[in-house]
Amino acid sequence: MNSPKRSQARSAARLAAVQALYQLHMEGTAMTRLLDEFHQHRLGREIEDGEHYADAEVEFFDDLVTGVAARREEIDAALTAKLAGGWTLARMDKTMLQVLRAGAYELMARADVPLGTAISEYVDVAKAFFDDREAKFVNGILDAVAKEARKPD
Repeated sequence: MNSPKRSQARSAARLAAVQALYQLHMEGTAMTRLLDEFHQHRLGREIEDGEHYADAEVEFFDDLVTGVAARREEIDAALTAKLAGGWTLARMDKTMLQVLRAGAYELMARADVPLGTAISEYVDVAKAFFDDREAKFVNGILDAVAKEARKPD
């Protein structure tokens, strides 16, 4: 059963995972150090003046970050197949790329998460960084990935 608190914790985990994946992509931080940094200093911790990062479901966060890293080639191939002609992942905004990678991983590997929930959550994550046009792009790409990843057998 999904409680509102668990739903919020998973939303926070998704946003934090995109931030961690961005850091991994840009800085190449070692995975254990990256996870430790987020566990110790980001997830649910104080930002400043009494404001806190939202509590995140730590196991879910860890699965998203390590899962994307472990399956990056497979995920990137799935995303590349859905891009319009002439577009490559290398041309894409680096934050957008991490939103798509995390969303694709969740669609491919987390059958426990309903398809519609996963897509709408990453559309919301995209809205934290981009405008509606980019959020619609995330929706379209992840919807296309979902059709492949969640095909009935």
